[in-house]
Amino acid sequence: MKELLEILNEIRPDVDFEAETALITDEILGSFDIVAIVGEINEAFEVEIRPNHLVPENFNSAQAMMELIERLQDE
Repeated sequence: MKELLEILNEIRPDVDFEAETALITDEILGSFDIVAIVGEINEAFEVEIRPNHLVPENFNSAQAMMELIERLQDE
């Protein structure tokens, strides 16, 4: 989780990723943010986030993103 938070804070230092639970729903993150986050996650965690994974439930919080990463690593 620490590595994910570092990535997120590098991309959007103005967002409290540890507290926010509606990053997509509340439009805190935009499409360019998601593209950057997906690219960094794919590289850092050696996973492949595919288009069908790009749903709000997977990106509304840092915890949801970490759960997605863990699911993809288990595949």
